[in-house]
Amino acid sequence: RRWAFVELCFADSGYAGDRVANASRIRVEIVRKPKGQVGFTVHARRWVVERFFAWINRNRRLAKDFEASIASAEAFLYAASVMLLLRRSARCG
Repeated sequence: RRWAFVELCFADSGYAGDRVANASRIRVEIVRKPKGQVGFTVHARRWVVERFFAWINRNRRLAKDFEASIASAEAFLYAASVMLLLRRSARCG
């Protein structure tokens, strides 16, 4: 209910279990590389997942989750998202 507007989530293969798929009504699409791939190749949605991890890891506190509670980890995730949005809006303005 909290994220009613989110219908689809892209994730890497680390989130491929049933527990993640059944955790909410949000559909989780696992982005995998094709079988037999050797070396680097650009994939349709793989870059979205990797870009998200790069944005989050720019905030050093989120590089490793040392938080004592989910609430504090969530608060720092919001802080990182706000910083990202502020940078984007400053470039557009």
